[in-house]
Amino acid sequence: MEKLVQDDWVVKVNDEVDQMKHRSIEEIEQHWKKRSIYRLPASITELNKRAYKPQVVSFGPFHHGQPHLQSMEAHKHRAFLIFLKRSNKPVEYFMESLAPLFEDLKSSYDFLDRQQDTDLFLKLLILDGCFMLEILRMSASTDGFYQHHTWNATSSADLYDDDNFVADYAPNDPIFSNHGKLYIMPYIKRDMLMLENQLPMMLLQNLLAIQNDRPTHEEFLNYHMVKFYSPDIPVPNLGECLHLLDVYRKSLLFDHRPHKFRRARPYNSNEEIIRSAMELNEAGIRFKTSRTTSLKDISFHSGVLRLPRIVVDDTTEAMFLNLIAFERFHVGAGNEVTAYVFFMDNIIDNAKDVNLLHLQGIIQNAVGSDKAVAKLFNSLSKDITLDPDSSLDIVHKSVHNYCKKPWNEWRANLIHTYFRSPWAICSVFAAFLLFALTIIQTIYTVVPYYEQDPPLPTPPPPHFRQN
Repeated sequence: MEKLVQDDWVVKVNDEVDQMKHRSIEEIEQHWKKRSIYRLPASITELNKRAYKPQVVSFGPFHHGQPHLQSMEAHKHRAFLIFLKRSNKPVEYFMESLAPLFEDLKSSYDFLDRQQDTDLFLKLLILDGCFMLEILRMSASTDGFYQHHTWNATSSADLYDDDNFVADYAPNDPIFSNHGKLYIMPYIKRDMLMLENQLPMMLLQNLLAIQNDRPTHEEFLNYHMVKFYSPDIPVPNLGECLHLLDVYRKSLLFDHRPHKFRRARPYNSNEEIIRSAMELNEAGIRFKTSRTTSLKDISFHSGVLRLPRIVVDDTTEAMFLNLIAFERFHVGAGNEVTAYVFFMDNIIDNAKDVNLLHLQGIIQNAVGSDKAVAKLFNSLSKDITLDPDSSLDIVHKSVHNYCKKPWNEWRANLIHTYFRSPWAICSVFAAFLLFALTIIQTIYTVVPYYEQDPPLPTPPPPHFRQN
């Protein structure tokens, strides 16, 4: 039996080698390029399980069927029926239209069963995709921003009409109502940013195209996804995106200003890490907000370190961890979010650093104490790898060199040693006062001696005549 098993394994390996001989590098590259939704290993998820696992709703196959997510399935089905009713097309039309995309959709998922049943897989994606589109539609209709774009390929008014949306759902609908928007939608928005909980963008675009009998412009969904999370910011053209998490990441990093090309310098592992915000402040560095909200908009010039504004709330940790995971597993995604988190972890050691950045308008704290924010950033950078050619490398080096200048280093040491606490300040002030009083006393003792009138000359002794 062992000989038979060994022979079967040898035959299988030889077949695979023969197949590889007939595959070009371009084919292998395309194979890896299709993957964009990854199942994370336990070595990552064990550090913070809640950050990577959906709590309310599943999208896609990785978490489908989990008991704690079952209650949302009925709401998905109701949204799916309304989506079909609005499209005025039978469900089999959607199945037939998406069948040619089965292999591409399946290839978007990493570590997915290659023997996945075609019909079951498409049914799952269609159900989840329609639910996600209905969520975006609710946000568009209730926030009223759908009127502000001018794409010719698709009309927002056709897809996101306020009156039609209100008529589709009951006013007391558990999900698609003001009540649902207030109490349920924040949790759904959080789950939609999980890397394991993504839906391929090609699925959502094709569902809309089938519903409206015309192609969907790639920027249309990008626009509404960005507005779903950040209603008040202008939305740039993001280009082709892989899924919602990719859209959100690109929106955080978008910087409309042109950047000069800077040649990457060799990495020096002996360099010190950047100091904390309080220590940088002691060295004479001032903090100001960047001119944009892009996480890449970090600069240092003439003693001023500019950082983008960031709101830290209960979803910040999970959001950053999933963005970091995406950059880690998707080749070519970049490392900008990872570099930002690493940089912020370096300048935030404790609550005092957070308070300093808050006073400068850089951190808006919505989680409570400054200590909690410091703990959050310190935990985000565990087990992450920083690219030595990171865009923040130049900033890091400039800040480091500024702090190493003799005057700045002396100033920092003076403040750190003598002015870090009220008692130390009082002691220094008392010493200076005592020293000043001693000098004044000496002056008052010496000056009168030199200013008094010179003594009168002593008359010569009288001469007596002798008789």
